[in-house]
Formats: sequence, structure tokens, C-alpha cells
Amino acid sequence: MKIIQMPEALANKIAAGEVVERPASVVKELVENSIDANSTWIKIEIMEAGLQEIKVTDNGEGMTEADCERAFLRHATSKIKNETDLFHVKTLGFRGEALASIASVSKLTVQTSTGDEAGTLLVLDGGKVAEKKKTAARKGSEITVSDLFFNTPARLKYMKTIHTELGHITDLLNRLALSHPEVRFEVTHNGKGLFKTAGTGDLLQVISQVYGMNVAKQMLYVNHKTLDFSIEGYIAKPEVTRASRNYMSTIINGRYIRSIPLNQAILRAYHTLLPIGRSPIVVLTIQMDPILVDVNVHPTKLEVRFSKDKELFTAIENTIKSKFKDITLIPEIQQKPIVREKTVQDSLSFNDQIEKPRKQAWSNEKIYEGQQPIHQVSTPEAEQETEDLQPDLQIEQVTSKAENSAEKSPTVPEVEDRLEATQHIRRVPVMYPIGQLQGTYILAQNENGLYMVDQHAAQERVKYEFFKRKLGKPINESQELLIPLTFDFSKEESIWIEQYKEELKQAGLFFESFGHQTYIIRSHPVWFPNGFEEEVIREMVDQIMNEEKVNVEKIREDAAILMSCKRSIKANHYLNQDEMYHLLEDLRNTEDPFTCPHGRPIIVHFSTYELEKMFKRVM
Repeated sequence: MKIIQMPEALANKIAAGEVVERPASVVKELVENSIDANSTWIKIEIMEAGLQEIKVTDNGEGMTEADCERAFLRHATSKIKNETDLFHVKTLGFRGEALASIASVSKLTVQTSTGDEAGTLLVLDGGKVAEKKKTAARKGSEITVSDLFFNTPARLKYMKTIHTELGHITDLLNRLALSHPEVRFEVTHNGKGLFKTAGTGDLLQVISQVYGMNVAKQMLYVNHKTLDFSIEGYIAKPEVTRASRNYMSTIINGRYIRSIPLNQAILRAYHTLLPIGRSPIVVLTIQMDPILVDVNVHPTKLEVRFSKDKELFTAIENTIKSKFKDITLIPEIQQKPIVREKTVQDSLSFNDQIEKPRKQAWSNEKIYEGQQPIHQVSTPEAEQETEDLQPDLQIEQVTSKAENSAEKSPTVPEVEDRLEATQHIRRVPVMYPIGQLQGTYILAQNENGLYMVDQHAAQERVKYEFFKRKLGKPINESQELLIPLTFDFSKEESIWIEQYKEELKQAGLFFESFGHQTYIIRSHPVWFPNGFEEEVIREMVDQIMNEEKVNVEKIREDAAILMSCKRSIKANHYLNQDEMYHLLEDLRNTEDPFTCPHGRPIIVHFSTYELEKMFKRVM
């Protein structure tokens, strides 16, 4: 007989491999159980990154003696009664294998009580009950897991360093704290405090504890509701970035999840506002009917499926974009103190440091006092001037309308009179150029201080929005080429081209074989920018290989970015007063005048107050 039924102890250890990957997995399951028990206070004590001991204490509902014993049986749960319940999961834990799996690979002690009767003390060794007795009737539970993986040495051998394992635990607890700001968390490692939260329900306060006060000051409150979703949370200003995407937290019905499509929706909302390779800090809590989300697709419950995923992604993208359309995103230059002073936390209560989220987001001194910026709309005159430009004009022609004109720059009163009627629709204040630094930065001023403008980045933004409009809705036609374009591809590229010829035809590209791995193109869509045809075609082939489809919208977007960069003025290009003035005005007419298409900042601001501090005019 070859097929046998595995012993229960062996089956438990195999199941533990799905749930208990490392000490952080144990912390996750125990803390989630505490949250599900309606705890308002949870203390997590870690010894040697959890390999020696993990203790989780809470003030939740606790368990009776009978429930305490049943909790360590396989498939035991208080949250799922029938199949229908799987489609309405409202708790963090529900699978019913966590405690049994943890107990099978550790030495575990649980002390629990409902507060109405004497408590229960249960000791398990490798999943077997070693001791059971009555104990104090303190409401809540305390579970201690020690010698993790003591009976699975192979698993123990593959554990990382203490710092690595502790990092996983800290990251997990940060997410849980962000997911449940109403719970007070206390975390210690080897007897020393790691972090604690107040449990007041204020998400911004938790963000300050997790990411620091300076980050909290740069967060913007967002909220949006649809028929299916309620979105609320905080997003960082574009100048606050990190190299990792791990700082984007999405929380669905109180559960932190990992979702690449959700992260992509967030990044699309930040499009052209972030430098290449950088990601924002975002914490979004999303409420929806549990029937719209399936959390039962992964043992760790970190990955989920959505019934209305496209609607959700669109709602998230639009929520973030609309916030950025309402504010000024010019970074402020702050004068740093020479001598280290006390931290803000040392001298102020938290309520003095952070305003309530629904009042307003954090900001430094406002560029416009008393003015509420709204979405910019171009004037008819400015729109006509822009439409008159052609994509293939030379740099000098696009740079300034003043080069072929004998008119002088308008005076300050004339500018103010002309712009008075449309001032409320601009997101950038009027800036009067006073000079140029190193042929690269325009220096400008107004009543609010000094501005430095990167001239290349500024014209990139102007040209990018121009080309994006031109390429955004092209007519669906092809143009024949007098001289066909010839391409040599690798064997792998040729295979993909042959396999996806139909998709390429639908995008307007007809690849004609012309020998060994060589193709010719006799026509291409009329929207292809002059001088960049080869780059666009090769990008289409790259898309086929990487995404198995041609995303024409993305191709046009990339082409607009490429042309805007290639055809913008570079550093060490000196401009006259008229050219600087017109470039600043063109920038003010753009929709997003704060970053170039690659996400680099265009404008930085030195407030009058900061300048006076530098020169000790104010103390």
C-alpha cells in the first residue's frame, strides 16, 4: 500500500508552513485575533526578534474554558458558520488554522477570561496539551509563544538575522496600527520600547508615530464616496518620496492588503509629479460591502480579489488627482537651525502639532494668503496662441513670442491689470523675473518672496502638455512613407512580432518581413511625431514582449514626454527678460506647473520670512 493518511501532528506541521513563515507571521495572527476580539489595547512583547518569545496581551472579550480548548483544534473558528459567511467576511481571521498551526511548531501558553468567571491557563507543547488549570479572571487574553520552530530545525535554519526578522515584525505592526488607529498598541523588543500609539482613532497621529512628525506635516487629507466605495486617508505631497513602494498602504475593511493594481492606480494619480524610481507615502482606508471583495484567495490573507476592480481603481486615481488640482505644490525652502533644538514632541502636545484631519492638511506658509487655488483653465487667447504652435518648431521659436517683436515687456501695473480677471484660476502666482543664475535657473520675485525656476523643466512641462494635447486624440489614419523604415530585430523580438501581428495592425503598424529577422514599415499612424518614429515603433515592440498588448495611450504619453525633453531649452542657455517673462507665463497656464514630466520640481520658493531669518532681520 503506497497511499497512507498522514498523522495529525505531521499534517499540522505542513499546515503551519502555509501560515507560519517566520516570527512576523505569528505576531500577525495573534494580533489580528486580539483585534477581532474587540480589544482597545494590545501589548506586543518580542524577545530576540520573536525566535525566543512572542507575547501578545489584550483587553478583548476573552474565551471560556471550553472555547479555549477548542481554539487549538484544526479548522476551529468562531467567525464562519456556513458557506454563505465566506462571502461576507468582516473579521481579520477566519480560516481556523492559525492557533493550531502556531502551537504545532512552538511551546505555547494561553491565559484568558471573559471577566465573568475564573480564567483558563492552557499550556501546549508542539500542539499537545501539557497543562490546564484555573487562573485569574482578568478580562482578555495573553498568549505567549516561545521556542518557535523548536521541532522543525530545517525551518529554523532558514531564518534570517535578528535585524531582518525584527524588521518584518515592525513593518507588520506599523500596518496594523495604520489599519486600526482606534486601538492602542504598545510594542517592546528585549524589554525596550519600539513604538506605541494613542488609540484615539486619529489616523494622522498614527502616521506621525510610524513615519515621523515631518512626514505627517506633509500629508494631505483625502476622502471620496461612491455608491460602492468609501475612500479616506492621507497622501504625501509629491516632494515627499521614498525609493520603495512599501510606503503605500491600502486598507480594505480594516485589513491591510498587498495589491499591485491598487498601487498602480495610486502611481497613475501621481503621474509626472514623482521623480523616476521614487514612490509616494500613502495611507488609504477603503470601506466596501464585503461581498465585493474575496479575502479567501491566499493563506496569509494579504492578497484579495475585487468584484468591481476597475471602478475602484478609477475612484482612487480620481480622488488623489482631484486633491492635487486644488492645491499649490511649490516646495518651500526652510532654514535649518545650526544648533539642534528640542523636538516638537518635547515641547507641544500632539493636538498642538497636528490639526484635525478634516480641517486642513499640513502646509508651510501659503504662497497666496486668502486665495483658494482652483483648477486652472486657459483663457481663449492663451489657448489660441498654444494651438498656433507646431510640434516641429525649433526651440528658439517656441521659447518666446518676443524674439520677432519689437514690443517691450509689459510693465508690472499692466500685467496686474491684465491678469486681475483671471488670477483666481491660476495655481501659480505671478512671478516677475529679475535675472538668471548660471544660465539655468530663472530668478523671480513677488510680494511673497523669491522663486527659483528650472528653465529646462519649466519648458518641458509647457511642451509636454502641448504635445499631449496634439497626440491625445489623433485621427485614425496612416501615412505612406516615401522611403520605408527598416528594422533589425533579435530572434526573440521577431517571434513576438509574428505572434502579435494582428494587435500591431490594429495599432496602425504593418510589419513586412524583409529577410532574416529584418522588417520594413511602409506606413505608420499620422500621429507619430516627426523624428521619433523609430523610438515609438520599438517601444510598441517592447510593450508586446512585456505586456502582450499595445497600449497606444501609453505610447502617445511617452512620445509627448520624449519630445518635450528633446526640444526644450537646456542648461547654460541665457535668456533675455522677455523670454523669461513669457516662459513663466506659459508655465502658469499649464495644468500641473509644479513638476516636469519626469517628476522633478520646477519651482522652489524662498519666503520673505525665511530670507529675513537668514539675514537676521527677524529672530
